[in-house]
Amino acid sequence: MSETEPDPVPISAAGWMRVAWRGLLMGGYTFGGLAVLLLVRLVEKPVYGMARPWTPKITQSVCRFAFWVLGMRLEVIGTPMRGSAVAVANHTSWLDIFALNAFDDIYFVAKSEVANWPMIGWLARATGTQFITRDRKQAQLHLQLLQHRLRHDHRLLFFPEGTSTDGRRVLPFKPTLFQSFLTPDVPDDLSIQAITLAFHAPEGEDPRFYGWWGDSDLARHLLQSLAYKRHGSVQVIYHEPVAAIDFADRKSLARHLQAQVAAALPWADATS
Repeated sequence: MSETEPDPVPISAAGWMRVAWRGLLMGGYTFGGLAVLLLVRLVEKPVYGMARPWTPKITQSVCRFAFWVLGMRLEVIGTPMRGSAVAVANHTSWLDIFALNAFDDIYFVAKSEVANWPMIGWLARATGTQFITRDRKQAQLHLQLLQHRLRHDHRLLFFPEGTSTDGRRVLPFKPTLFQSFLTPDVPDDLSIQAITLAFHAPEGEDPRFYGWWGDSDLARHLLQSLAYKRHGSVQVIYHEPVAAIDFADRKSLARHLQAQVAAALPWADATS
C-alpha cells in the first residue's frame, strides 16, 4: 500500500500496567488452552481421526476470552455455514484470527511460510491450519489436500487478498487457489461463503487503528492493543453462500466473492 501507517498511540504508565495484566491473562489462557487442546487431541485423534468434534471448542473459548480481556466488542451478523465448506474473508490484522474463531469451527488455509513463524506457526499447526504454497502449478496438490480436509467435514477459510490491509478497503482477491474448487473432482454442492471483517476504531483514534500491514511491527501492534484502555469493536458479517459450480472460471468466482466482502464495509474506499 502506498499510504503511510498511522502514528502509534503513546503508551502511558497506566497503559503499561494494562499490558502487564492483560498480557499475563491472555498469554496464560492461550497457552493453557493449547496444553489442554493437545491433551484432548491425544484422545480425539485415535477415536475420530481427522475429525475434531472437541478441540475447536477449546480454540473458541481462548478467542472469546481474548476479546473479553481487551474489552473489545465482537458482533456476529448472519449465519456461518456448517459442515464441509469453504469460506473467504478480508484480512486486517492478527485480530482476524481471534474474531473468526470465536464462534465458529473453522480451519485456516495459510501460506507455508507461516508454519515457520516463531510461536504463531506452532499455534497454527496445533489448531489444524492447512499450509500451502501460492503456486498455480500446484493446483492439483492443493486440491487433494483441501478435498481430504473437506471429506472430514472441515470448514476451511483463507484470505484471498494474500496480505493484510489497513482495514478500510478490500484488495483484489488472488484467483489462484479458487481453481482448486472448479475441477471435476469437486462435489457439485460445494459452497463458498464470503465473510466481511469490519473493525471500528476507538472513539477519537485513526480509523486504521486496527490495521496491521506492510512493514507493521507485530510486537508494537500487540503492545498497543494490550495497552489501550477503551477499545472499539469488530463486526463479523457472514454473507449468503454461493455454489462454486455456478461460476465459469476462477476469476469470476474471485471477483464475486470480493464484491460481497467489500459491499459490507461501511466506508467509501472499500475497494482498490
